[in-house]
Amino acid sequence: MTVSRALAVATAALGLALAACGGGSDKPPPTKTPAASGAVQRAEKPLKGLAVGITEPNANFVWPPGSKQVPPEFERWQKELDAIRPGFYRVLLDWPSLEPQPGKPNFEIPQTGCLRGIPPCASFKGLREQLEALAAQQKRGGWQALMVIAGTPDWAARPASGCERPKTMPRSRAPRKDQLAAYERFIGEVMKLADDVGADLRYWSPWNEPNHPYSISPQRVRCSADAKAVAPARYAELAGAMREALDKAPGDQEMVLGELAGLPKSRPFTSGIREFIGALPKDLVCSATVWTQHGYIGGVNPVDDVEKGLAKFSCPQTHAIWMTETGVGAAGLGRKRSASERKQRGTCEALHRRLVHWYEDPGVTAAFQYTFREDDVFPVGLVTTDLTAAYPSLDEWKAWGQAKRPRPDAPPPPESCGPAAPPGAQ
Repeated sequence: MTVSRALAVATAALGLALAACGGGSDKPPPTKTPAASGAVQRAEKPLKGLAVGITEPNANFVWPPGSKQVPPEFERWQKELDAIRPGFYRVLLDWPSLEPQPGKPNFEIPQTGCLRGIPPCASFKGLREQLEALAAQQKRGGWQALMVIAGTPDWAARPASGCERPKTMPRSRAPRKDQLAAYERFIGEVMKLADDVGADLRYWSPWNEPNHPYSISPQRVRCSADAKAVAPARYAELAGAMREALDKAPGDQEMVLGELAGLPKSRPFTSGIREFIGALPKDLVCSATVWTQHGYIGGVNPVDDVEKGLAKFSCPQTHAIWMTETGVGAAGLGRKRSASERKQRGTCEALHRRLVHWYEDPGVTAAFQYTFREDDVFPVGLVTTDLTAAYPSLDEWKAWGQAKRPRPDAPPPPESCGPAAPPGAQ
């Protein structure tokens, strides 16, 4: 659908009662897995309170319990993820991996199900199975998809230029203008796959962390924080191409903007949140109803910067802010999570306070945990990489999920942090 039509639909929805993710019965949904038949249950966009979401690429966790046989190590945690019953499911589409050759996307690349080679492992059929599992969950309610594109294939990337970090790879450079049509086609192919498996891909975001040099490089022409940021213009090109792709596609999709890394200050290699937002075209910013943002517990709450950045445009609508990456542990590449019970519980309690703060902020309407299984090089997950134990934050997210809070505007739960993972877990 067109972005302008999406805005009209969202504006009209302001007067409607919330349902499923946005309202409905006060009773939690049933936990039994229904038959595979049935239509996807699409919820209204959350307009107040706090809905929750999850990023987890391993399809073995996503399948509804009992719908597909998985190894016992995965079955245990599959049930725990299902107990959260997230309202949203964020899917990162790694374009270089999915289309290494131009015009030849492969959505069935076998995945080992390990985590960077760390067992337990359980193979699955790549993006196709991930969307099959998503479709099965959507028929039970919740799990609205947010699709985020990440990375540029070598064949589509711009040449090196400007202020770049050493060893910058082609995947970190924005697509050339003559390859934006390929970007549009890629979106169309993913939508065809979703139609084939019965998944509803409602929300789309043009690019992951466009203010970070790993995602768009260079951020600036010269290596000075005072130099003009060029990354916002590259992002605007991608957003325009995504709008074209969604306009051409059948069905009802909506583009959301942002996915910014939580960087409050501008530096030679990065763009701060307010600088990046302020450099975007007004018509683009005002065409969206949702701004998505990343921000981990223990760092600065980026919401104020987002709200101040968006306010300068005086758009006719107020953007809902979705915190699409958050979590506790040791956010940052190569950092180590503490094995101390006191530290684990302390960070979980900080998570609870931040979720309550976002619940009480009328501008924030959703928060997404990143990820379910811990990535050992970015350790902010809910269960250990070796799948032997959970962190305290798993029970906290379960308390906030749709299984226990069917409506995002239901009162916040009490602090619900579980036991710490034992020191031997990894």
